[in-house]
Amino acid sequence: MSWDVVVVGAGSSGCALAGRLSEDPHRRVLLLEAGPAVTDPAQFPDDVRAVASLAAADPDGPHTWDVGVELAPGRRTRVGRGRLLGGSSAVNGANHLRATRADLDSWPGWSYEAVLPYYVRGEHDLDVRGPLHGDAGPVPVVRPAGELRAAVTERFLDAAARIGVPVEPDKNGDAPPGAGLVPANVRRGVRVNAAMAYVLPHLARPNLTVRGDVTVARVLLDGDRAVGVEGIGPDGAGERIEAGEVVLSAGSVCTPQLLALSGIGPPDALRAAGLPVRHARPGVGRGYSDHPSVYLAFPDTTGGAALHPEAPGAQAAVHLDAGDDPAGDLEILLFARPFAPGGPCHLMCALQAPESRGVMVFDAPVPGGTPRLEHRYLASGHDRARMRQVVRRAGDLLAAGALALGPVDGLDDRGLDAWIDAHLTTSAHLCATARLGTADDPGAVVDPELRVHGLRGLRVVDTSVLPTVPRRGPAATALVLGERAADLIAGAGS
Repeated sequence: MSWDVVVVGAGSSGCALAGRLSEDPHRRVLLLEAGPAVTDPAQFPDDVRAVASLAAADPDGPHTWDVGVELAPGRRTRVGRGRLLGGSSAVNGANHLRATRADLDSWPGWSYEAVLPYYVRGEHDLDVRGPLHGDAGPVPVVRPAGELRAAVTERFLDAAARIGVPVEPDKNGDAPPGAGLVPANVRRGVRVNAAMAYVLPHLARPNLTVRGDVTVARVLLDGDRAVGVEGIGPDGAGERIEAGEVVLSAGSVCTPQLLALSGIGPPDALRAAGLPVRHARPGVGRGYSDHPSVYLAFPDTTGGAALHPEAPGAQAAVHLDAGDDPAGDLEILLFARPFAPGGPCHLMCALQAPESRGVMVFDAPVPGGTPRLEHRYLASGHDRARMRQVVRRAGDLLAAGALALGPVDGLDDRGLDAWIDAHLTTSAHLCATARLGTADDPGAVVDPELRVHGLRGLRVVDTSVLPTVPRRGPAATALVLGERAADLIAGAGS
C-alpha cells in the first residue's frame, strides 16, 4: 500500500502533524513509532501518566532512548529521550512555555505573527482568555493554583519581587520577562502528552494508521525524490513503505541520525562513519544548541514539603535580561517537588540563548542507534560569564526568601567556575540539528516550509529544524511545528 504521507516518529511534532493531516478524509496518513504504541490513554504506564513523576525520563528506563552526551571536555552524562507514543512529551516535566517573539522573528520565513495562530489553535488555556490564547484546542494548559501551588512557590515569587524582578503574570503572553507561574499541559494530575491530545482521540479515522515497534532504517530515494522508507519490525524483518511524501519527526537526535543513515548529511562525517553520500547537506548534526544548566539544592522550610499528588513539580520561573537580551536569556526555574523522597527542592539555572554550538558524531551508524553528542557548553567566554550571573541571581533569590544557598555562597569567579564545571548538566532541549534556512545558507538543511533543500518529497518536522534553541523550553513549540507543517503540506500555509 502506498500512503500519501508517512510520518516517522510519534513525538510532539509527529503526533500533532498526523492528527491534523488526517482531518482531511482523502489523505492517507501513516504514523510510525520505534517504541510501543497504545490505543487508549489509560494504557500508558503510571510513571508516564503522572505529572508528579519524572521517573519515565530515566535513560535506563523502558520508555527512552539512552543518549550519551559530552557536555564539555571531560564532563559526560546520559539523557533519556522519549521512545513511545507521545515521544518526549510523554516523559518530560509538562512545561508548556512558548518561544519568545525574539526567537520566532529571527527564524527565516517565520515570525511571531505567523506562528501565534498555531499556538492558539493547539491549546485550551483554562486560566487566561483573550486573543493570545486558545479555548478549544486539544492541549489543556493550566498554572498551579490553590492546593496545587506549593507554599515554597509563594516564597519564591515574593523573593523575586524583593530583589526587583518584575511580575510576569502570563508566561505565554508576549510580555517583558520576569517572575511568574509556569503553564503546564496537565489535566487532573495527568501529563497530557501529544499522543493523548492529537492521535488517540482519532484512531477511528479510516485514513489514519498508527504502527508502533517499527524502526526506520533509512529514507528511500529515487534520484532527488523521497519515495518512502525502509522499516524494520519487531521480528527484525525489513519492509518497503512507499509514500507520496516522507516527513521525519523522530526528534533532534534521531532525525539527523536517520538523515545520515540515508546518505544525507556532511560528506566528510558520512564517509568517516562508512556511510554512502547520497545528498550533501553539511548542516546535518552541526552547529546545534541546547540550554546548559546547573541545579542549586535548598531545603523547603515552608512547612509544606509535600506537594499535592496532582501538582507539577516545576511551578514558577524567573526570566532575566543579562544586560544585552531584553527577551530574557537567563532562567531560574523552581522545582518545588524534591527529586527523591525526603530530598531538597531545587532551582535550575540555565542559559536560554547560548552562543556555544555543538556537533554530532555519527559513530554508531546503525538503525535504532543514536549519534554521539558533543555539546561544547560554555566554550564561549560570554556564556561562562552569564552562567555565573544566573547562579548568583539564584543565590540572591534564595537569600531574599530566607533559604540557604550553601556551596556557592561567597565564591569568587574562579571558584564559581569550578563549581559550575563540576555540576554542569543539560536541560535536554536540543534543537538545530537539521536547521531551517534559505537556499543561500550553506548550513541550512530545510527551507522555511521544512522541505529538505535539494530533495523532493522529504520534510523534517521537529525541533531539529529550529535555527536556535528557543529562550524557553521547546515543548510547546514542537507541537506548533506539527500544527503549522500540516497547513504547509496541505497548501494552506505560507
